[in-house]
Amino acid sequence: MSKKTGIKGRYALILMLILSTFLGAVGQLLFKYAVLGHSISILYLAAGVALYALATAIYLFVLSRSHLSWAYSLGGLSYIFAVLFAAIFLHEAVGARWIGVGLIALGAALVGAS
Repeated sequence: MSKKTGIKGRYALILMLILSTFLGAVGQLLFKYAVLGHSISILYLAAGVALYALATAIYLFVLSRSHLSWAYSLGGLSYIFAVLFAAIFLHEAVGARWIGVGLIALGAALVGAS
């Protein structure tokens, strides 16, 4: 994070990164919905691409105001969101992957605090 970023700016960047990773995971969920049937649903596919584009725009904004090592590390949150969405909306069995999700959450918290 740049030295010019104050506390409020830092929290704003963290929230933007969380939003970016959340939107990316929703995009993944929409991609999965797009291919669930026998043919690809263009509506779900287009919505997924649009959310990915928005997530990328937000990420680029954050990246222009922070260090790559910090911003990219918090990108692990997308895995947490994707696993949660798979379990909740797709009823996928996650099992032992919850341990990995917990470790990623801990790592993201440590990176965010640094």
